[in-house]
Formats: sequence, structure tokens, C-alpha cells
Amino acid sequence: MQLESLKMFCDVVETGSFSRAAQLNHVTQSAVSQQIRALENRYEQKLLSRSARQVTPTPAGERLFRGCKEILARFAEVEQEIREQATEVQGATTVSTIYSVGLHELNVVQKQLLKTHPKVNMRLNYRRNDQVYDDVILGAAEIGIVAYPQPRAGVDILPFRDDKLAVVCAPNHAFASKTKVSITALSGVPFIAFDREAPTRKALDRLFREKNIDINPVMEMDNVETIKRAVEMGLGVAILPLATAHAEIKNSSLVAKPFAEGPVSRPIGLLIRKGKYLDRASAAVLEAFKQAALIPHED
Repeated sequence: MQLESLKMFCDVVETGSFSRAAQLNHVTQSAVSQQIRALENRYEQKLLSRSARQVTPTPAGERLFRGCKEILARFAEVEQEIREQATEVQGATTVSTIYSVGLHELNVVQKQLLKTHPKVNMRLNYRRNDQVYDDVILGAAEIGIVAYPQPRAGVDILPFRDDKLAVVCAPNHAFASKTKVSITALSGVPFIAFDREAPTRKALDRLFREKNIDINPVMEMDNVETIKRAVEMGLGVAILPLATAHAEIKNSSLVAKPFAEGPVSRPIGLLIRKGKYLDRASAAVLEAFKQAALIPHED
């Protein structure tokens, strides 16, 4: 019996799906089924209960799952201890992030990482908010980045920083000549909004309701880059994290204005799988995020 078989069994139990376990192990669904059958033949009893919606462990399967998790965790620790005997930290770490954190934010982290650990590679996956949580829980990413982080089973949340929000418009828009823009001034103005399921959109909708402002978006998009392009074309104004529009503001293709009512910001959080052992490369990336959080934003 190989450790790969035990890992596949654990992945099936944790995801409740043969197909998802196959994806995580880069094999076919048939290969996963064969490994499970081999385990059931070895122990001469059913280990998994299959239904139309989900796969769940039998009592015997649950006991095997708990034992396997302990074995796999200990083996991973031993392997890592051996690898970490090297004097220099190196390796790759996958980070899943929402689009609207922006390259500006991550460039600061990359520069910090290059300065402290030049042989550590941070691989970025741009994902929707819920997908970031899934990636961290399922082990497809070591670190996740989300806006307005919410507690979820299996995930630890670390604060990263707050993103300042601003009203963004084209240079020829009426708002461009103002020093500040009141939230109430957005009523009736063509508005380019985030997708309805985006946490930033939900937070802004709450703000509008609190101020009794009626906003009717002319467009809804799930990508901050496409929102910026629509605003540049004069199709409407938007509320965006200021850090995501630095390049366009510098090039004068967009203008950003603070809120007359005072600063409005959104929290950004880092996600780590609960109980997960971070190897040295992942720990170095996490430390780079912590150091980058101490660097003031360019406003």
C-alpha cells in the first residue's frame, strides 16, 4: 500500500467527490476509483458510501481517514525537515487572490520577497472570492487573499491591510474638477459596479442603503480591469480601491476623488488552511506579506 493511495482516499473524504480528488492528484477519476477499490479489498469492507450528491465515509472509512491523516501529516513533516536542512530558503508557493487586490499591492510583496528570499517563487492565481477560500481549504494554494474576509470552517484569517476606496471617473467627467465627491452625488449618475456576489459590491450596497442613495448600475463586472476600461471610455463612474488605479491615474486616463464624508476603506485578509504546516518557502512569502503591510500606501 502506497502513500499516494492513502492521500487519494483522504482527498475523496475531504472533498466528498471522486472527480475533485482526481483533479487534486492529477489523475483520472477511474484511477482514484481503482485505488479506493484496492483499499476496500485489502480491508474486506466498504470504506465509502456513495450517493447521488456526495461521497461520505463509512464508520470503518472514518477510522481509516483519521489514521491516514496522522500518517500523511507526519510524513510531510519528516520530508520537510529533510528538505529544510538546506541553508538557503527556496521553492514555490501558490497564492490565490481576488483580481481587485491589484498588481500594485502584490508588486510590493514581490519586491520584499526578492530582497529577503530571492530563490522563493510566488505563483499567483487570480480567482473569484469564493474560489480563493476553496483553493486554500482544498490545498490548491498555500495562501489566499480576499476582501472583507469572513470566518469559515477550516480557515484561519490574518489581517493584511485596508484598501482606501475612491470615486474614479474619466478626465472629462464633471467629477474630475471637484476636490472631493459626496456619496450622495452618485445618485442618478451612470455607475459601473462590481458583480453582485463580490464582497466589495455587497459592502458598497450596504453603504448606499445606509445613506438612502438609489444606485442603478449601468454595467456589472467581476474584474476590476474591465471596470477601469469602461470608466476610461466614459460609460460611467466607479468606486474602486485606489491602489488598483495608480497606473491609470499616473497616465491621466483616470481621475480618482476621495469621499467628501471622509475616508472609506475595505479590509483585506490573508487565508491559511487551519492547522496547515507552512514550509519555509510559504513562511517566507507570508512574512513578505506582513512586511509589505507595514509600507504606507501611495495616495
